[in-house]
Amino acid sequence: MTAARRARDPRLDFFRGVGMFIILIAHITNNPWTLWIPARFGFSDATEIFVFCSGMASALAFGAIFDRAGWLMGSLQIAFRVWQVYWVHIGVFFVTLFLMLVLNATQIFPRNEVGALNLTPFLNNTGPNLIGLLTLTYVPNYFDILPMYLVILVLIPVMMALARVDVRLAFVFSALLWIAASMGVNLPAELWFSNGSERMWFFNPFAWQLVFFTGFALMAGWLPPPPVHRWLVVLAILVVVISVPFAWGKIISASDFVREWRRDWSLLFNKSDFGILRYLHFLALAYLAWVAAGEGGVRLIRGGIAGRVIAVISQVGQQSLAVFAASMVMARVLGAFLSLAGGGALAALVVNLVGFALIIAVARMAAFFKAKPWKQAATRPRQPAEAAPAEGVRT
Repeated sequence: MTAARRARDPRLDFFRGVGMFIILIAHITNNPWTLWIPARFGFSDATEIFVFCSGMASALAFGAIFDRAGWLMGSLQIAFRVWQVYWVHIGVFFVTLFLMLVLNATQIFPRNEVGALNLTPFLNNTGPNLIGLLTLTYVPNYFDILPMYLVILVLIPVMMALARVDVRLAFVFSALLWIAASMGVNLPAELWFSNGSERMWFFNPFAWQLVFFTGFALMAGWLPPPPVHRWLVVLAILVVVISVPFAWGKIISASDFVREWRRDWSLLFNKSDFGILRYLHFLALAYLAWVAAGEGGVRLIRGGIAGRVIAVISQVGQQSLAVFAASMVMARVLGAFLSLAGGGALAALVVNLVGFALIIAVARMAAFFKAKPWKQAATRPRQPAEAAPAEGVRT
């Protein structure tokens, strides 16, 4: 990987930041703004943005280590990242549970917040489910993205080893994993439930690795950058436009044909197993974003108000793990207040803008601490002690 490829890419930061804002909107309970996020008009959503950009960022962060220090050192770096993300996942779960218990204890919110997250089984049978939580065999739906990311991270050394033999082997392995996932290969989400639950992870990591390693391959140089051709732009636009009638709720509710098609062909856009139409729809959107951003993201580098907005969004994208973890916690609290306020347009505006302000603050705080200002601060010279006055001299 060249030094230029390891440099920060403004497109990566910006679009990952866009994904963070959409994810926050999507996780605020009963948020009317979710009617206008991209997922309502196509098969893919912000999850694809998050996973794809995470693959690109992983190629930047870890690819050079594999090349420079060898496979073993690269794998150790991955293990350290897995350790970090694992404890973020555990922290998000317990902080969220704590806050939901606090909200319920106030008895002023109209909804049972613990029950709304389906965490009552955890409280009723804490011992076995605590074992499940710590071993990732108890994965509640709301807390399932980071476990998926953990499994995909573990696959990186495997992919790097295969790519060293022949990069085509890595692509074949990724495709075979996706096919296996579509045939039912997954991980248990409620292994310790006494009722014999057979629920599996909502985000099947063996399927979602396909979009992760697509981003990884592009940034690692395993795939060439997509060419900018008018016919490809037109094709991508057609894919996006044709998808709208099959994803937009208003058309679905009004058309028997669309409802029947979605019922009969749900495997093509199934979210858990990452249906192929989700992949194609996302690739079309990603290509249009690639073209719109310009070579090297040149159209994202500008001044004025637009430049300041882009800079804020990009900073959120740079700190995506911290922002994602914070947004998962805050979204439930914001949703509780939105419900308490009646869920009207004004309440939704206030709640969403407060959420935006909070994740921007989290991004800035994370950037501040990552910069380690205590190491950069100049050492202040020690002042000499003031000499004591001579005896008999007035002071």
